[in-house]
Amino acid sequence: MTRLGIIADDFTGATDIASFLVQNGLPTIQFNGVPQQHDALTAQAIVISLKSRSCPAEQAIAQSLAALRWLQEQGCDRFYFKYCSTFDSTEQGNIGPVTDALLAALGETQTAISPALPVNGRTVYLGHLFVGEQLLSDSGMRHHPVTPMRDSNLLRLMERQAAGKAGLIAAPLLDQGAQAVRDGLSELKAQGVNYVVLDALHEQHLLTQGEALRDMRLVTGGSGLAIGLARQWATADSDRADAENAGRPQGERAVVISGSCSQMTNLQVSAYRQQAPAREVEVARCLDNVEAYAQTLCDWVVTHSDQPLAPLLYATADAQQLQAIQHEYGAQRSSEAVEQLFAAVTRELKARGWQRFIVAGGETSGVVAQSLGVTAFHIGPTISPGVPWVRDIHQPLSLALKSGNFGDEHFFRRAQTEFAYD
Repeated sequence: MTRLGIIADDFTGATDIASFLVQNGLPTIQFNGVPQQHDALTAQAIVISLKSRSCPAEQAIAQSLAALRWLQEQGCDRFYFKYCSTFDSTEQGNIGPVTDALLAALGETQTAISPALPVNGRTVYLGHLFVGEQLLSDSGMRHHPVTPMRDSNLLRLMERQAAGKAGLIAAPLLDQGAQAVRDGLSELKAQGVNYVVLDALHEQHLLTQGEALRDMRLVTGGSGLAIGLARQWATADSDRADAENAGRPQGERAVVISGSCSQMTNLQVSAYRQQAPAREVEVARCLDNVEAYAQTLCDWVVTHSDQPLAPLLYATADAQQLQAIQHEYGAQRSSEAVEQLFAAVTRELKARGWQRFIVAGGETSGVVAQSLGVTAFHIGPTISPGVPWVRDIHQPLSLALKSGNFGDEHFFRRAQTEFAYD
């Protein structure tokens, strides 16, 4: 039996790919960080979430190699480096350097580059990454505060970040089927191509990729490629319903926490504020006395917890507001202060009996999970493509962890109203 090991560069990206694996028949367990224990695991796929997207490249490489070694010890024989479907990175990395390190550690010279997720509007055509109908470089990602994406050409991006050569398998070849793609991979390998960018305009292209890449030892990409690979590797006794049931949400008290400043999260916060109690986080008070401010916010949550929908705490801001905050307080200082606040709020709400946490933003999700002491969980039913409910293996806690741009406008409400709770 093939056992797949996934190394994800952020927390929500990890739950994103785990969701697609479960949906397509591959029993999956996810760990927050590299585990220290070596438990007997029955899952066919093991996901490790790191916080390596925007840290120094040396740190990202060290974390990723540690994850690889642990996954190898668990019997994994295929590996998947998961990054965002918008290829979030700088010109220096970290996607390229981590890919090179993983290839070297595995003794391989070629891998796939496939960030596409057509169901969420991320497609690749002639090696260019699109968000909806816009090139990545014309989308809202060009204003990202940490990883602004100003080039849409994945071949150029990889060759700037990594040490090797990039090549392309375009849509017409994918239309010819898996064998044509395998032949194309062999031809590119003979030409010394290390990073093969694959076009993907729709789900069938992902299924073809999965069939063509099933024997490749290391693949890299967004969560879309997982659809094709899972369908190749799922065993006859895989049971999606049972797998999802293990992660079904539980608990009565819920809170919504939003730290993302993406365009979609701004829409989601705006819509939810019209339906539920909402309170904006004041950065100045985070910098003054974070613990006291956290207590104040928790008291407010308690006061407003008798409403049909859970109260919302948000640090979400549009591009102009975010620029003003960063100018006044400093980008890193303000971001760290908000993360510390959400960590303190999460710990206190857990102590007061809260069991359901709906969170927007990759960094924020990682902070919340760490503050709750969540180290491993089952993947549950999907709320939106790439966003499942997850359930802690050891504690009575359930989380919905949303990457910034994922979900529809009413995601926060639907996460609470469309699922039965234990």
